[in-house]
Amino acid sequence: MSFKIPRGTQDILPEQSAKWQYIEQKAQDLCRRYNYKEIRTPIFEQTELFARGVGDTTDIVQKEMYTFEDRGGRSLTLRPEGTASTVRSFVENKMYGLPDQPVKLYYIGPMFRYERPQSGRMRQFVQFGVEAMGSDNPAIDAEVIGLVMDFYKELGLKNLKLVINSLGDKESRNSHRQALIKHFQPRISEFCSDCQKRLDKNPLRILDCKQDKNHELMETAPSILDYLNEESKDYFKKVQEFLTQMGISFEVDATLVRGLDYYNNTAFEVMIDGEGFGAITTLCGGGRYNGLVEEIGGPTTPGIGFALSIERLLMALETQGISLPVQEGLDAYLIVMGDEPKQLAPKLLHDLRSNGLTVDTDYLNKKMKGQIKAADRLGAAFAIILGEDEIANNEVVIKTLATGHQESVTLDNITNYIQSKLEEI
Repeated sequence: MSFKIPRGTQDILPEQSAKWQYIEQKAQDLCRRYNYKEIRTPIFEQTELFARGVGDTTDIVQKEMYTFEDRGGRSLTLRPEGTASTVRSFVENKMYGLPDQPVKLYYIGPMFRYERPQSGRMRQFVQFGVEAMGSDNPAIDAEVIGLVMDFYKELGLKNLKLVINSLGDKESRNSHRQALIKHFQPRISEFCSDCQKRLDKNPLRILDCKQDKNHELMETAPSILDYLNEESKDYFKKVQEFLTQMGISFEVDATLVRGLDYYNNTAFEVMIDGEGFGAITTLCGGGRYNGLVEEIGGPTTPGIGFALSIERLLMALETQGISLPVQEGLDAYLIVMGDEPKQLAPKLLHDLRSNGLTVDTDYLNKKMKGQIKAADRLGAAFAIILGEDEIANNEVVIKTLATGHQESVTLDNITNYIQSKLEEI
């Protein structure tokens, strides 16, 4: 019987994983500079967490979650996104009581959604996200947006477009909600069954419908910006002012609502603008979620965050022809000839690796020519040749593979020699 990988998943092979590691390290370094600390939450949570946190009117909860019942009869779900789990941990571990606020967290890990697999969108995918909880200062909104824009900039991406909107506070959203119901209700029968269900529960979600996006009522739907109260207007104005001061360009799009129920006030997306990326151009989405901590059982605590897909990021880098400066190849390859040198090889390898060098050797008893070819294939900078004559002289021959130059070096000086030569390269 043969086995194949499940649809919508992928094997990240060794030649690809170096890129993943580089991106993850870039994210970790950037978060360190912004003083965001890593959090790691379980792969699965109680189903109700996502129903309450993500929103039971969303496509994620209604159609895309991997939900199962464990042996104790509990309903569990593989996490479809990272915010709800992070907020649950924030509440459960009483991080709202920490002396340093806001609490600034980041995560990198797999998420799961049952949706139609397509280019750059998988059923198991990896998200990088940040959450800042404990401040309703518009400056933290600008900081979060600045972090993700720095992330893309430092990876070399171009033709990016930041789109922002305000969904308003509770009062503003309620006013807009009534206007949307009044607008759509007379012709709601012309919309899909999902939109019909959302009319009373959360009419804002109608604006995010993919099936009815070209309906004429979508064009004339009331804009949230026309229903912002003075407090929400002032908040949104300050976010824009901070972004302008930071030199971050943006566009205001009143139709941007995001796909999750918990957003309010600031909402944003980062899109890639250019040919060759397909119909779905969004790389990152985020926004403010005041009220989510309370929904999950915590005290009144404002929050803001974003999440992005590593898969879509890699796709964008490939589309723009950007090569990541990943470290490949070996520092040295140990070539061993003869029985006595083979007995010495394991200790010599261990000593070199313990001193920080990346070294490998042959384990298939290849001849000298075959070992030289292996060293070239693996991108070794040097070949360390150890034979019977070298052992007799307490030395090795070190060959620079790029030039063919070789020198005899004593056994106790191999590490220093190679390290000094690597600094010259």
